[in-house]
Amino acid sequence: ADVAAALGSTEAEVRRRRVRLGVTPWVKRIDTVAAEHPARCNYLYVTYHGSEHDVSVASPLLVLGSGPYCIGSSVEFDFCCVRCVHTLRAEGHTVAMLNCNPETVSTDYDEADALFFDELSLERVLDVVEASACRGVVVSFGGQLPNNMALALDRAGVRVLGTPPEMIDRAENRFKFSRLLDRIGVDQ
Repeated sequence: ADVAAALGSTEAEVRRRRVRLGVTPWVKRIDTVAAEHPARCNYLYVTYHGSEHDVSVASPLLVLGSGPYCIGSSVEFDFCCVRCVHTLRAEGHTVAMLNCNPETVSTDYDEADALFFDELSLERVLDVVEASACRGVVVSFGGQLPNNMALALDRAGVRVLGTPPEMIDRAENRFKFSRLLDRIGVDQ
């Protein structure tokens, strides 16, 4: 967003130019053993500092976490994300989680097949989707942050699983939701 603003452009255009120039990030494994021996954990991050992926995640479904905790919220979203991951894995799917908060249950080492510790931004989600060839993204359990990305992900060609992105946007966008309530005669 900052680069786009500085260039007087859009995030989508900056991303297209970056990808067209071959500037794409690499999936790296977090070294949890201080290089004493090769790390084999599923903790991952995305970086431009590299020349190859450390690991390949085979076409997972991606669940977007809730991000940073806020007092009074987020714990329930983390619980929902964990239940979603458990259900998808029980159905035989490979599942990756993207969340920037290491203090959550969803980022425990054994919760998902791959855990991306990274920011919950449209740019980073698209990078993970492309690097992992994700088959679909679940946004509906992580709360406001992932829900607000649903429409942009859909417009970028990402398969959003669950509630259609237009319906998420209608519920999350206060102006659109208020207009809907006015149209059906519900007092606000």
